[in-house]
Amino acid sequence: MAAVTYELIHVCKQTGARLGRVHTPHGSFDTPVFMPVGTQATVKGMSPDELKEIGAGIILSNTYHLYLRPGHELIKKAGGLHRFMNWDRPILTDSGGFQVFSLAELRDITEEGVTFRSHIDGSKHFLSPEKSIEIQNALGSDIIMAFDECAPYPCDYEYAKKSMEMTTRWAERCLKAHKNPEKQALFGIVQGSVYEDLRRESAKQLTAMDFPGYAIGGLSVGEPGEVMMEMLEKTVPYLPENKPRYLMGVGSPDYLIDGSIRGIDMFDCVLPTRIGRNGTVFTSKGRIIIRDAKYAEDFSPIDEECDCYVCRNFTRAYIRHLFKAGEMLGLRLATWHNLRFLIRLMENIREAIRNDCLGDFRNEFFRKFGYDTKTGI
Repeated sequence: MAAVTYELIHVCKQTGARLGRVHTPHGSFDTPVFMPVGTQATVKGMSPDELKEIGAGIILSNTYHLYLRPGHELIKKAGGLHRFMNWDRPILTDSGGFQVFSLAELRDITEEGVTFRSHIDGSKHFLSPEKSIEIQNALGSDIIMAFDECAPYPCDYEYAKKSMEMTTRWAERCLKAHKNPEKQALFGIVQGSVYEDLRRESAKQLTAMDFPGYAIGGLSVGEPGEVMMEMLEKTVPYLPENKPRYLMGVGSPDYLIDGSIRGIDMFDCVLPTRIGRNGTVFTSKGRIIIRDAKYAEDFSPIDEECDCYVCRNFTRAYIRHLFKAGEMLGLRLATWHNLRFLIRLMENIREAIRNDCLGDFRNEFFRKFGYDTKTGI
């Protein structure tokens, strides 16, 4: 039996988006889903019970960060990542590849893997496909990711081709190194930058390896939104219908809706927590900066349409006061609201798929939020 399986429930007649359910050793979650990011075994500012209250069905944690601190062997001694962080629902860990290429200093990429210096203390480390899988096996997450190279944007065709081909070879090595396929599902990652033929070839090569799920990586790295959507349209048809599809690093409301329309099941991003800590919050009418002076005497909730604990109990004026006073509760409340906003958005997306009206839902959401209904900008 595969550790993770996908159940297709309904396809939206209006858009082709799909409603599904992913089953894991730590429970099931409905898709399309947004996964809050708990980089260092914690979603910043949120307790596990609070995450459950807002409806988080699965969270993501990071191999690179946990390897550097506190170390995967320590987490293994603690009984695995679920027990270490007191989270009994599904966890996905990324491979560490993106962080190595984006955070680490003095990295050296070879066929064997990547030598890099820690962004924490400058110490030298080596991360390979085998090492990434070893770390993730020790962490015990339900879904683990193959080690890949995330090509930068822009990059020329030849670089993207060589990077994609190496990612395929690394995926094969990850499969061979994986020790717990009955307990942890290893997902392959499609690469190829913004080149249609490379995306198609990457998808074909990876699906031939029969992974239990597939991610689309190397997008949302600076390319225009319309290019991202084009790459999804060119890639998704080559991924199996009976397995989960995960778009990595995407979490803005427009991309969550438009990605769902293009057949994506899983999303993650640090966006809601990061902008929340900086005082920016989502509302049904667009983003606002809660620290702005105009909210000093605004005694309405962040969003009158939101059902979260924050909007039921606190005003814009109070949350602004917390930020201006340097009180940590302000950061927590903004984070709490933003996460619930996106999780509730996914609930509404799933309901619209069930009712065959996701296109209508998109247009109405975009109109209120301030996006252009054609471009999404």
